[in-house]
Amino acid sequence: MQFDEYLISKKIDKNKLQNAEPQLYQEFEAMYALVSTQSFTQQKLFLINAIRRKYKLDTMAEAKKSNEAPKPIAPKMPFKPKMT
Repeated sequence: MQFDEYLISKKIDKNKLQNAEPQLYQEFEAMYALVSTQSFTQQKLFLINAIRRKYKLDTMAEAKKSNEAPKPIAPKMPFKPKMT
């Protein structure tokens, strides 16, 4: 997984982060290249959460999900005990 894909998976807008804080972006990108995805997430978890709130990814997929009608729920058949 590339760093760009990682940011998308964490719902962080790459362009907003890169434009607002280029030094932080470069630091994160360099560290991500050196360690595994899980290790990076564990090391930067609290920073990632703050960054996610600050540079939230707005995608058409999220908007589409919110506009979709909910799927109808199939009725459940009542349990009928066997009579012997």
